[in-house]
Amino acid sequence: MSLLAELQVIKDRSAANIPKEKLDVMLDSTAALVKEHLSDKALKVGGQMLNFELPNVKGETENLESYLNKGPVVISFYRGGWCPYCNIELKALQAILPQIKEKGASLIAISPETPDNSLTTSEKNSLEFPILSDIDNKVAKQLGLVFKMPQALQEVYSAFNLDVAKHNANTDYELPMPATYVLNTKGEVTYAFVAEDYTERAEPQEVLAAL
Repeated sequence: MSLLAELQVIKDRSAANIPKEKLDVMLDSTAALVKEHLSDKALKVGGQMLNFELPNVKGETENLESYLNKGPVVISFYRGGWCPYCNIELKALQAILPQIKEKGASLIAISPETPDNSLTTSEKNSLEFPILSDIDNKVAKQLGLVFKMPQALQEVYSAFNLDVAKHNANTDYELPMPATYVLNTKGEVTYAFVAEDYTERAEPQEVLAAL
């Protein structure tokens, strides 16, 4: 099953099980982002990825340059381990990790969650690639990926016992749009996928083709 098909299963299940008033808030919030064309402001193909230093799940600092020195890099920005769509995407990326390595490339995932929460996500999904914590979305903001959750959406997530503030160790209620980038060894973007709709993700085969 393709990643798109897997995501559609979750989307259909959510539509069937989430109370209509809550689902409407979620859909309206996504529609507002799409209408805003927020992804138009994000880093695009041909752009230069800034070098960054972020902590991994052990709290150790890693930097992009060290990965670029070894070859191309795939970077996936995701919302958090509490998001079912993110977990499906992470598992799909794990499935193609051997092929990514065969091409001499590295894979990195980045979310605004704390290292401890990222460790939980990594262990839960049996991930063998680094997850880095972009606390306060400092890197994602520079790439034009960040939006603030509207109050109504915050309340819906709270009703689902999804404590975004606790996961991110702040009360900003800001999240990155799902984004996947492929970089050459110079840090130039050769493939970019950015979606206002959090139920959409880059197809793994497209990522491999870009490499």
